[in-house]
Parts: sequence; structure tokens; C-alpha cells
Amino acid sequence: MRILAISNQKGGVGKTTTSVNLGAALAERGHQVLLVDLDPQGNASTHVGVDIYRIEKSIYEVLTNGTTLSQILLPTGLPTLWCAPSNIDLSSAEIEMVSAVGREIILKEALARLAKDRAEAGLPALDFVIIDCPPSLGLLSINALSAAHEVLVPLQTEFFALQGMSKLMEVVGIVQHRINPELRLAGIIACRMDTRTRLASEVLSEIENHFPELLYATRIRQNVKLAEAPSHGQTIIEYDSESKGSEDYRRLAAEFLGLPFEHDEEVEETEDAEASPETPVEISEADGRA
Repeated sequence: MRILAISNQKGGVGKTTTSVNLGAALAERGHQVLLVDLDPQGNASTHVGVDIYRIEKSIYEVLTNGTTLSQILLPTGLPTLWCAPSNIDLSSAEIEMVSAVGREIILKEALARLAKDRAEAGLPALDFVIIDCPPSLGLLSINALSAAHEVLVPLQTEFFALQGMSKLMEVVGIVQHRINPELRLAGIIACRMDTRTRLASEVLSEIENHFPELLYATRIRQNVKLAEAPSHGQTIIEYDSESKGSEDYRRLAAEFLGLPFEHDEEVEETEDAEASPETPVEISEADGRA
């Protein structure tokens, strides 16, 4: 079971979109995938069709009162993609967890229990667990990093793209040293990229300069279908299997798995984006360098 945390304390960078659709692309390949929604907004849950206002139990109960993950898992529109949902109740979890013994590893222990429960029930073992982290570096994110083997960081190709990266890398280092020595920063993904603008290219170059060995080759282009899919409670694979969004996340899944991805067309235009002239921009290295 390979556990992946998708983390960035900045909002609106494509974190939830990547969590959901990377999971969907892996599930499409036949892998057993669990999506853990660790954001109190519950956007990942809504994205896969869960009505977060009607669920009886969520990841909140798992973290605060010993409910097992097996008791809260919900199916999605893809047969091998499951969701451990979240809702607004999770917003109080960090306060309730603060006095708990082993508060940093509650999720890790819950995932280990889930693997055991599935084996005892004769269910297929999970291949991947993808954790959609909240846009903060509090106790919920620490639980995700303590449970994970790898961290993927989505970055939007905008002026402040690297802001906060040094803090995230510092927290990852602390978790590695004190709690989870197996944790590693596995990669950075350029998301919501308008490939027709000069700014996007310049920011991408800055990211490559700062993190040449971490940046994934796949670019997630700005795409109207990706924006529409959550309102339909579907992954991009379900909503429009032929869209550029589906193509990009299939390519990302292949790259993540270390597999080749063949496609006739090059990644060129951003769908439904308007190009605009920008002046050259320099990004301060204060937040970008580890």
C-alpha cells in the first residue's frame, strides 16, 4: 500500500483536483485506490459525488473517537476508487486531538487497521492511498505526513508560486526526523497552467531552477472541463474522458508509476484560456530555496 499526501498550504493551486483525478487515473488502470479527504471543506468528497451534508460518519470520527476507516468508506463512480469523506465537523478535530496520546499518528494507525480489516474480510488490498491535505500545516497535515510514504506538491504557475515552499519542506524534514523516516518529497506538479502566456513559462523556469530533480514533466493545463467536473460530482475521467484534463491526469498517473505515456499530440494550448502579454518577472528566492 503506497500512501501519498498531496500538500500545499496555499489554496487554489489544484491540490484537491490533483488528489481526486490522479486517484481516478490510477483507478482507471485497475488499481485499488482510497481517497482520504482531510480538508474540512470536504471538496474532494463532493468532487467524487458524496453528499457531505448527509453522511453519518466521516474522517472526523476516525480521528477523534476510534471509528474505523472500514466504517466510513464510500464508493464513487469508479469501481476501484473509494472515499473516506470529510465535512465541516473536521474543523474542530485539531482541538479535540491535541490532548490525545499519539495524536500525530492517529491516521497512520487507522490506515494500518484498514489494511488488516480488508485482508481479514478477503477484500482486495489497497494499492494507493491518496490524502488530500488541508491548506495549512497543522495537526491534520502532520497526521497526513506521518502516515505517508511520499509528498506531492501541486504549484500553480503564477507569480507567488514558490511562496511557502520553504516552510513546507521544513515541516516535511521535521516529520522525517521525528516521526516518519520513510517520508520523502516525491515531486512538484505544475497545475492550472495557461501554456499560452509568458508568465506561466517564466514561472515554470523558476520552479525548474529551484527544484530541477523534483518537477514532474507532466503539466496540468487550465481546462474548463476540469473546472466543471466537481459540480457534477464526477472525476474528470468520468465527466469527459476525452478532455485535455483527462489526458493530463492520465499522463501524470503514468509518470507517477514510472510508465511511458504515448500520445500523438504535444501538450500545447491551454483549453479555453485567453493569452495576455506579460512583462518578464523575477521570483524572489527567499521562499523558493530549501
